[in-house]
Amino acid sequence: MRSILTSALLIALMLFPTAAGSLLAEDQAGARTPGFIVGADVSFLRELESKGIVFTDGGVAEPGLQILREHGYNWVRLRIMNEPTPLPNTLAYTLAEAKAAKALGFRLLLDFHYSDNWADPGHEATPKAWAKLSHDELVKAVFRFSKDTMTAFREQGTMPDMVQVGNEITSGMLWPDGKLPERWDQFAELLTAGVRGVEAGKGRMARPVIMIHIDQGGNIETTEWFFDHLIVNRVPFDVIGQSYYPWWQGSLEDLRKNLAFMANRYKKPIVLAETAYDWHKGEEFGSKKQEFAETPEGQRDFLAAVARVVRETPGGLGMGLFWWEPMAEGEIEKRGMFDEKHSALPVIDVLDPSAAVPKR
Repeated sequence: MRSILTSALLIALMLFPTAAGSLLAEDQAGARTPGFIVGADVSFLRELESKGIVFTDGGVAEPGLQILREHGYNWVRLRIMNEPTPLPNTLAYTLAEAKAAKALGFRLLLDFHYSDNWADPGHEATPKAWAKLSHDELVKAVFRFSKDTMTAFREQGTMPDMVQVGNEITSGMLWPDGKLPERWDQFAELLTAGVRGVEAGKGRMARPVIMIHIDQGGNIETTEWFFDHLIVNRVPFDVIGQSYYPWWQGSLEDLRKNLAFMANRYKKPIVLAETAYDWHKGEEFGSKKQEFAETPEGQRDFLAAVARVVRETPGGLGMGLFWWEPMAEGEIEKRGMFDEKHSALPVIDVLDPSAAVPKR
């Protein structure tokens, strides 16, 4: 089976050459995605500031987006869900966030969850409104939702620069219809419908770069299994997205090896769509060895090291990274870039305005 899949992959790669060459050429010309992506997922930010939370940097109160911009952040990532409860990430909410970000000069990665709640490898629930649809009806619903969303962004003048079709979809999406590994054919049709919807919604504008995002930053075996199948099933995409949290996805060396593997095998740009580290002690690591202290200084050193590893990806295919997420409360507050008083932590200074990574 492995040899059959490998042969099919080689044929598919010859038939559908990578978009990496043209994408990176656009990078160098400054037309689409200039420089290294220094990104942050700010999907909670608008909700927090609407509650009266004020973020400060060096004792000075400023809007959260402004603080990030002043520290060299050039991209934001925003998630969108179908009918989220109690999460805020509706179309109207996300449009408002996008408008504020674009006004400050940020580029935008839009993250489709295709769910009413969190979508990740353990939770890829079909939206309630789609629960009774047949597979063919689901394909049409994904296309329509993607198209309508993109149309709304285009008409507002905040067209995304990159779009994730699905969030951490290692186990498929829209369960049970597109669950992996059982239903690769159906999953591929759903995913392709999302890509087609993005294309249809762009109108006459340039199509956003398409990212496919999984959660296997340090795992070569699962990465190979997923993307080989994806290519054999002829799902069109431009960029590989990975999540990298060291308590789940391995060591920094594991990440380095997988970045090299992906660059050499698929010849496509790679982005860490999610990464983060705790600034005070949590329970994620358990008895696992930690490469960095769970302190503000350890968090700073982690980001510097991860950014360096991404930059060193063979062929210059390490496009950048997104922190998930810098402004948050509750359980994930310890992974943010601000302390319990909403004051900026040392990690905010790691990437300067020219995106240079300081030596550790």
